[in-house]
Amino acid sequence: QVRLVESGGGLVQAGGSLRLSCAASDGTFSTYGMGWFRQAPGKEREFVSAISFIGSSTPYADSVKGRFTISRDNAKNTVYLQMNSLKAEDTAVYYCAAEKYGLGSTSAGPYRYWGQGTQVTVSS
Repeated sequence: QVRLVESGGGLVQAGGSLRLSCAASDGTFSTYGMGWFRQAPGKEREFVSAISFIGSSTPYADSVKGRFTISRDNAKNTVYLQMNSLKAEDTAVYYCAAEKYGLGSTSAGPYRYWGQGTQVTVSS
């Protein structure tokens, strides 16, 4: 099992940037595909981005392509989500998730482990 803790959320003005981090407690972090999901009030949880355990596959939701970048640092057991050109519609709770040997799943179902979430609020 792996414990995930997100950080880096906060309040930012439209057009600004934030970098979210997700730190994993498991020493086998490099064997997990990692995903970022978000859920806004009154909406379903939606896929944002993912990175395969190898790191070669990095799918993005159409709504964030060109603005967000996912990366991982296996030495630090951490996955990042760099969020640029933020919009009001990016406001949501962002969740980190892990899938053993994941290849970059774009749906929530395959992910076994989830973090507690971190709030991102973009003011317009």
